[in-house]
Amino acid sequence: MSVERTVPLHFSTASRELATHTNLSAVRSDGPVLWVAGDETATVERLVATDDGWGEQETFHLGDLVRLPGEDHAEEADVEGLARDGLFLWAVGSHSLRRRRVKDHHEGPAALRRLATVTGQDNRQVLLRLPVQEVDGLPRPVRELEVDGQVHRAAAFGSRGKDLRDLLADDEHLAPFLPIPGKDNGLDVEGVAVRGDRVYLGLRGPVLRGWAVVLEVRPFVDPDDPARLRLAELDDGRRYRKHVLDLAGLGVRDLCPQGDDLLVLAGPTMDLDGPVRVHRWHGAMSVDAPTVVRGDALTAEVELPYGLGCDHAEGIGLLGPPEDGRLLVVYDSPAPERLAGGAVLADVVVLPPPGGASAAGTAGSGASSRGLTSSGGE
Repeated sequence: MSVERTVPLHFSTASRELATHTNLSAVRSDGPVLWVAGDETATVERLVATDDGWGEQETFHLGDLVRLPGEDHAEEADVEGLARDGLFLWAVGSHSLRRRRVKDHHEGPAALRRLATVTGQDNRQVLLRLPVQEVDGLPRPVRELEVDGQVHRAAAFGSRGKDLRDLLADDEHLAPFLPIPGKDNGLDVEGVAVRGDRVYLGLRGPVLRGWAVVLEVRPFVDPDDPARLRLAELDDGRRYRKHVLDLAGLGVRDLCPQGDDLLVLAGPTMDLDGPVRVHRWHGAMSVDAPTVVRGDALTAEVELPYGLGCDHAEGIGLLGPPEDGRLLVVYDSPAPERLAGGAVLADVVVLPPPGGASAAGTAGSGASSRGLTSSGGE
C-alpha cells in the first residue's frame, strides 16, 4: 500500500443534504482547484485549495451550460468521469440502466417485483465538453468562450440524435449487454480521459471473460450546430474503437492520463467489495488500432484500500506535476471514519516511477479488506 496521507474535501450544506460528498464518482485536478462529481446529481462541483485540503465549493448545473436529453434537466446525469484538456472540461454519464433495489422492508412478491424492474434515465446518455474560463483567478465552466476570434460553445454528444448506446446496438461484443443494468455487468461507462481529439471511455461493464473494455472516440463539433458533438469515422468506418485490457476480471472504474500512459482504476463490475488497484497502460495515448492490452503493456501499480460495504474507490486524479506521481483517490460510500465536520477524507497515493517496481505486484494479487487507511500509509 502506498497511501501517503489523507486530505479533507469540504462540501457545502446543500451538497451534504444531497449526499454528494458520500457519492463521489469522479475527480480531476486543475491548478488551484479540484473538479469533482457525484453520481446522483446533474452537477459538477469545484473545490478550491485551502490550508488543510480543499473547500469553498461551488456547484455548476450541467443543464445551465448545455442542453441535456431528459425532460427534467435536474434529473441525475450519473456523472462517472471527468477530464480536463486544453480549453475544456469533459464529463461523461454512465449510459447505464438500473435495477430497483430491494430494501429491508420488502418481502416476497414485492421484493421480486422490484428486482424485475429495470429503468433508464436520458440524462445519463451524454458526453459533455464544457469550455473553461478563468474568472477571478479560478477556472469555471461557461456556455461560451471566445479565444483568438474563435467561439467555443458548451457541447454534448447524446443530447439529440444517436447516442453511444445507439452506436453499440449492433456491436458483436457489447450489444448483448445493452438491456442489462450496469450493476449486473451491463453497459456502464465509468471513466473518461482526453488528449487532443482522442477521448477514451472506460467501461466498468461489461467484462468479457475477464477482459475489460475501453472505447476510443474522436468527437468533433457539428458545423451546423456548435452545441452538438458528433463522432468522426475511424479507419474501419466505425465511430468508435475497442481496446480490451487484461484486468484479471475487474472492470474500469476511472481513467487518468499521465504523459503518454493511461492510469486505469480497476475494481469489481458487480456490486461487490474489492479488490481495487491502479494499472498503467503504457503508451495508451498514442495507439492507432484496436489493442489487446496485457503483459508488459499493462502493469499493476498500486493496491488501494477497500472496506466491507464501504470505501469503494471511484475516482483518481493526479495532484501536482504529473512526474511527481501523486494520485488523489475519492471514494463512494465512504467509511464512517472518513466523514468529519462536513468533510470527507480522500487518499493521496504515491505511484511507483513508470517502469519502476510495482507496489501492487501481479494483476492477480489480492488486496486486504479494510476501511480507512491512516495518514502516513504503510
